[in-house]
Amino acid sequence: RYLVDDLSGAVLDLCAGTGAMFPYFRDAVADGRNITLFAIEPDPHMRRKALERAHDLGLDIEIESAGAEALPFADDSFDVIIASLVFCTIPDFDAALSEVARVLKPGGEFRFLEHVRGEGTVGVAHDVLAPAWHTVAGGCHLNRETDEIFRDDERFELVDYTRLEDIPQVAPIVRGTLARRRKGP
Repeated sequence: RYLVDDLSGAVLDLCAGTGAMFPYFRDAVADGRNITLFAIEPDPHMRRKALERAHDLGLDIEIESAGAEALPFADDSFDVIIASLVFCTIPDFDAALSEVARVLKPGGEFRFLEHVRGEGTVGVAHDVLAPAWHTVAGGCHLNRETDEIFRDDERFELVDYTRLEDIPQVAPIVRGTLARRRKGP
């Protein structure tokens, strides 16, 4: 729900998977908000499931076959981009974040919910388990410090950020909003 709060305009669901965010989008549309929905999903099986879910929900959403590293959209296309448990599996993190910055309008919001490397002994455990986890969990980088990378990117301004250590205790969750900085004079 955090990711769709006060959602409006052109919205991109980045690597939508099977459409887990779609019920929330449907509720936002049902509330009368002016939203045009787009999604990308590179995996054909997940994309098919997402299309089925959109159909079942009566959700009008365009779903493209694309990865986050090469978005098939023009510069400055979106008011909001949503990433929900996505950046852990993207092979070229830097290219994907550059694409987010490219297609997001100046002042537009990048909203995220991601798991990140833990602190202390949990972080050490993540480091030890990461190679095996990557192999069995669809390319997920268990110990990626996604939050630090997002917060340190100078193309964005940090609007909101929360780190949830206890939900779940196995891997901390971060959620937040970045705004794409407006270009200088």
